Amino acid sequence: MTSDRLFVYGTLMRGFDHPMAQLLSRSADFLGEARCRGRLYLVKHYPGLVLSDDSADAVFGELYRLRQPRELLREFDMYEACGEGFPEPTEYLRQMLPVTLGDGAAGEPQVLEAWTYVYNWPVTQLPRIASGRFMEK
Repeated sequence: MTSDRLFVYGTLMRGFDHPMAQLLSRSADFLGEARCRGRLYLVKHYPGLVLSDDSADAVFGELYRLRQPRELLREFDMYEACGEGFPEPTEYLRQMLPVTLGDGAAGEPQVLEAWTYVYNWPVTQLPRIASGRFMEK
């Protein structure tokens, strides 16, 4: 299962002056604001997404179409420290998730499968970002 779509919810979003965010904006097409089901926690200066079964839990971010998905995902795997050679368990895992694109104002929202990075370490000691929006932490 592969996809050329990537959902980002933290330091890779537009508005961050980070080299990897700049790489993403240069190498991908911005599809729009999107959300997925999950809970957001503040890890350090960056967030972690944890999956949730509760439909009220939403994490907001941005959806991109990668122009060279294989090469770019390898780069982002290294950035998220879950690429080859990182000791298990890695801090993040790259997973395919259903992501909702748009707010439905211009018709029905679209649900698409996209890669995203899911936080893989315990969150019991981490503050939750209740809004689900990293920018509003």
